[in-house]
Amino acid sequence: MVNEEPNQQEHDGSPAQEPALRADPSTSAHPSVSIHPSVSAHPSVSIHLSVSAHPSVSAHPSVSIHPSVSAHPSSSAQPGGLAQPGGLAHPSSSCPEDLSVIKVSKRRWVVVLLFSCYSMCNAFQWIQYGSINNIFMNFYGVSAFAIDWLSMCYMLTYIPLILPVAWLLEKFGLRTIALTGSALNCLGAWVKLGSLKPHLFPVTVLGQIICSVAQVFILGMPSRIASVWFGANEVSTACSIAVFGNQLGIAIGFLVPPVLVPNIEDRDKLAYHISIMFYIIAGAATLLFILVIIVFKEKPKHPPSRAQSLSYALASPDASYLSSIVRIFKNLNFVLLVITYGLNAGAFYALSTLLNRMVILHYPGEEVNAGRIGLTIVIAGMLGAVISGIWLDRSKTYKETTLVVYIMTVVGMVVYTLTLNLGYLWVVFITAGTMGFFMTGYLPLGFEFAVELTYPESEGMSSGLLNVSAQVFGIIFTISQGQIIDNYGTMPGNIFLCVFLTLGAALTAFIRADLRRQKANKETPENRLQGEEEEEEESNTSKAPTTVSEEHL
Repeated sequence: MVNEEPNQQEHDGSPAQEPALRADPSTSAHPSVSIHPSVSAHPSVSIHLSVSAHPSVSAHPSVSIHPSVSAHPSSSAQPGGLAQPGGLAHPSSSCPEDLSVIKVSKRRWVVVLLFSCYSMCNAFQWIQYGSINNIFMNFYGVSAFAIDWLSMCYMLTYIPLILPVAWLLEKFGLRTIALTGSALNCLGAWVKLGSLKPHLFPVTVLGQIICSVAQVFILGMPSRIASVWFGANEVSTACSIAVFGNQLGIAIGFLVPPVLVPNIEDRDKLAYHISIMFYIIAGAATLLFILVIIVFKEKPKHPPSRAQSLSYALASPDASYLSSIVRIFKNLNFVLLVITYGLNAGAFYALSTLLNRMVILHYPGEEVNAGRIGLTIVIAGMLGAVISGIWLDRSKTYKETTLVVYIMTVVGMVVYTLTLNLGYLWVVFITAGTMGFFMTGYLPLGFEFAVELTYPESEGMSSGLLNVSAQVFGIIFTISQGQIIDNYGTMPGNIFLCVFLTLGAALTAFIRADLRRQKANKETPENRLQGEEEEEEESNTSKAPTTVSEEHL
């Protein structure tokens, strides 16, 4: 008689079924008996799809197999052991995601829009001083260079903190990073409310530094959110939407401060107008922080793409963080992209910081229109970002699209440089908008291209390194162009940027389109099918029915 061990436990820790299965000619299996995947058969019995019962054993037709069991041709029961996982996923598993199911979550759009909103709030605080540079100079009684540093501190803070924050992202996940970023953004906004006196410039510097630290927890997130939450045909669009929020914040930062804070001499009235702006942004930051606490989740229940499922499977808690960085920097294509992205984004940061000064030099008293020109640049760039994201999802032509957009950025910068001093503001609006369409439209392209080149390495790591390059070049370009403008005028300063953008376009042509994530999405089903065929061939050798020995009977 074949009996199961009386102390046998099921895989989930519950007691095993009662040992009632007998191999007796006169005995048939009871209708209520079900074969659970955790019950292991005797060593002498081989289980396969076409089960062949021993002549002396009659299987009752009502014997049912548990619906959660996936019977594979090659699976054979191990002696005295539980059924091996073998890649089978139980629907009621306690794991956070079922890697065998590829499914997108409805929550994904809420997550990316919420991220876009608090990224927008943080970006607004970056440019709110630079867009009315001359007004804050008069209020605090400081130099233009001191106000420029309120923007550049965002760039400076990012450089030493990005690697620790990227490590935190890998260690604690998206939700922790989102909570930290939105909390710091909220705190910095409230600190600035304590700087509404002309002698309290250090307080506004402190508030801006806190917001700059928050930015480190924000800038590298778009590609990570897109990969974790969105399907293979949505990642580029999702990444562009996430970047869209940051660009929208810059746009509002150009438009709103000149409207809320007029250029008046009375410092008490000026402090009142500044306080209105600070209260609005602090209230918005607080609301967004509360929403992040309530809404933001770590990741969906199921992976949204095969590439993400494979990424989960390859993830190792023991993986070396430093070895990941070394592997990324051994990738020549990614190193070239880091340089070219930094040149483009650094030029954009310099233009955004110094735009008010450049416009005022040629069009005195046009602070409001200077802000509107900045708004035009960013709005056009957001349109370019969305179009390029949709185009990438459809065409997957990362190298070609990036190169074309970069070349058009150079053309747009040259045209803007030649038309800035013509004396016609409407011409500046058109040329600046054209330049912005390509220059800021390039940003999500760089993020997505980096993820493709470095897969399966962390998206946060690749995006973070791109942003480090952008901040480094942003500081260099802002200081250098600012000095050139002060000493030689706006045209030499813009020509300086044109030269480096041309260099970036040339280097982009040498990047090879090694689209690793796309290959993973395409090859995984084929590999899985091939693996199943190999296993089926192996199982054909063990399909002969095994005779039950007399001693077992």
